[in-house]
Formats: sequence, structure tokens, C-alpha cells
Amino acid sequence: MRLHHTLHGSGPLLVLLHGLGGSADDWELQVPAFSQRYTVLTLDMRGHGRSLPPRARPSFTVQQMADDVAALIESLPHFPPTHLHTTPPFPHTSTHVLGLSLGGCVALALALRHPQLVRSLVLVNTFARYQAAGVGGAGRFLRRLWLFAFAPMPVLAAFIARGLFPRPEQRPLYDIAVEHLSRNTKAHYWAAMRAVAALDLRPLLARITCPALVLAGDRDRTVARSAAEALQRGLPRARFTLVPDSGHATPYDQSETFNRLVLGFLAETDADAPH
Repeated sequence: MRLHHTLHGSGPLLVLLHGLGGSADDWELQVPAFSQRYTVLTLDMRGHGRSLPPRARPSFTVQQMADDVAALIESLPHFPPTHLHTTPPFPHTSTHVLGLSLGGCVALALALRHPQLVRSLVLVNTFARYQAAGVGGAGRFLRRLWLFAFAPMPVLAAFIARGLFPRPEQRPLYDIAVEHLSRNTKAHYWAAMRAVAALDLRPLLARITCPALVLAGDRDRTVARSAAEALQRGLPRARFTLVPDSGHATPYDQSETFNRLVLGFLAETDADAPH
């Protein structure tokens, strides 16, 4: 399907994939920094924002979301047609892919299904198989399901945002999260949740051979740290970094540290690429 998207800056392509209930608008603290060195592609993934399937009762998978992203990348004017790919693929036109939570799952699926497109991965507070952050995380997940069933979307959005930004000084970030999450329809949000629940890429991780940076917030209350650590162990060329004083929304609550870590990793990857 056709995805809403925007392009910023110039240079090698960097794709930013948002989390569950998010959109292209979630990267306002990253685009100004990243677009100084990269062509930054932000997009609304299937079932989110302005990229809604035309069905009243949508159903889709993470793999379909990855195929959507691949089709979008290949449609860009500077990207070569797939029939021109050789071995190795064009290193100067392959893509850096950064994904947060659900976006990280889609990034993994993209690297598995379209490896010729992916130069590197940045995987943020994500997983190959969902694992809640302890008993508290499981309880919050069940509470989310209850609210989904019985409360309007803005109430669910407020609950999710409180988990992301619990501190009083984070109120501006909380307000932004509520506004963004409230844009979702229940049908599409539920379809995305089902897609996450059905996903298990753990047996396939060894096939992803591009460089990867796995980032985890040290106080993420949504995804277990062990899930991120398992990603690092399963990916042949991955490194793991724990981001201090950060929750599940690391690009927001530790934006400067996050941007520095990402740009440093991408610069190293670009320097090591064949010319």
C-alpha cells in the first residue's frame, strides 16, 4: 500500500520507523540533527497516521509492514531497481534503518526479507519476540487491553503516555504523546497489536549480517531489557548500549544522548563501507 512519507536533508538514506500508535511526526527531535548528514525518510507505517488500509476491519502482519517500507524505499528516485542488484548489493545506495519498538520489529523483518536494501540497523527498545518488562510490565499490558475494550481512544492514549513520561517535568512530552496516540482508530491500533503479538523472529536473527546497534532505556517499563539483550546476542554484528535515565521513549526523554549514539554508530558504519 502507499505510505505517507516525507524526506529531509541530503546524503545517504536513513529511514526512521516509529513505534506502536506513532507516526512520522514522532521524530521532531531527530530530523534536524540527522538531516545534516543524511536524507531522512520519515513515514507513517501501515495502520498508522495517514497510511490506513481501506478496510473497516484491518488485518496485517509485521512482515507486510516491512514489505511496504521496502516498496517505498525502492520507489525513491535515487534508488536502483531491484533487478539491477548484484552481489554484493550497491553499498552506496543501501539504507540505514532505525526503528523504535514496533518500528524495530519492522526493521528486523525488512533486513530479513529485503537484505539488499539494509546497510545497518538501529534497534531501540525493541525485540524479536515481545516480552513484558517484569510483573509490572505485564500488568500494564493487561490494563492496556482492558482500556482498549472499554474506554475511548484518548483515555487509552493518556494511560500509555503516563507510562512513557511519568515525571512531572515531562508533562510537555506527555501532552505530545497523548495528542499523537489519540489520532489512532481503535481498529487499526488493535490490528497493529495483533501483528506484534504474532511475531517471533528469534530463530531468524543469525541471518541478519549487517551492523546493528541495540539501544535500551534503563527504566523501560514496556519491553524487558532481556529482550533487547537477546537481540544483541542473536544478531551476528550487533552491539548493545544501555541508555541511562531513559524509559521506552528514548528518542524523546534522552534525545541528545540518543542522537549522539546514533550518529556515531552511523558514521562508523559509513566509514567501514566499501567505496
